[in-house]
Amino acid sequence: MPLVLGLALGAGLFLIWWACWSEPSVRAAVDRGPSRLSTLIARSGITRLTPAGVVSAMLAGGLVMGLIVLALTRTWTIAACFAVFGAGLPWTILSWQATRRSVALRDLWPDAVDHVRSAVRAGLTLPEALIQLGDSGPEGLREPFREFARDYRAGARFVDALDRLKARMADPVADRLVVSLRLTREVGGADIGLLLQTLSEFLRQDARIRSELEARQSWTVNAARLAVCAPWIVLLLLGTQPVAVEAYRSAAGGLVLIGGLVTSAVCYRIMRRIGSLPPDRRVFA
Repeated sequence: MPLVLGLALGAGLFLIWWACWSEPSVRAAVDRGPSRLSTLIARSGITRLTPAGVVSAMLAGGLVMGLIVLALTRTWTIAACFAVFGAGLPWTILSWQATRRSVALRDLWPDAVDHVRSAVRAGLTLPEALIQLGDSGPEGLREPFREFARDYRAGARFVDALDRLKARMADPVADRLVVSLRLTREVGGADIGLLLQTLSEFLRQDARIRSELEARQSWTVNAARLAVCAPWIVLLLLGTQPVAVEAYRSAAGGLVLIGGLVTSAVCYRIMRRIGSLPPDRRVFA
């Protein structure tokens, strides 16, 4: 009997202890969406480029730049620093192309919205209005809407074709247009013309304000780039002198270069953060 009472007491204490802990919840698989590199490639408009290709280009750029500087300076520490710059060059070029395309599309979207509004007022349906943008719309936006036309004519639903267009464009303005058209398609509405007219006016005003602000803050960005590049250009010139590079061949010289590299990166990021405009985020992505 004492043994039974002891087992019952132990089981009761164990159940009390177990009740103090919450039941572990089963986490569902979370769709993290496309990676930052995939989004950057989509924003750049380079359709044949893949994330693996960008990584390969970064590795090749770092290797080539490192070997070139090593051949010039005969110093592995200096070559390693410039190899980091060479590895970041493809990413910088891709970011520049994405920014350049975003600026170009920002000036084209109001005209595209006006085309859709005119087509709807002429009696065309929403799919037909978007399809005709591939033929008569702004030049820089024709190819994505031709892809939309191919998807829709291949049997895809209008909503699915819109989602593919949004993913293909990877642009905040495209997200707003797609969401507006989807809501109009699903719930119906006789004010689609007024909605598109309001969107067009807002996009023109936003593009004008952003252009003025970017023109004013461009000198800050250029100054930051010059401040980062100037010391390393001087180092590269000094690297051609055997006497000057002797100090960088030691471990202490390598630590100095690493410290300068980290300082340059941090200061450049701070300067860009201070002088850059807030990005137009993809709220409806």
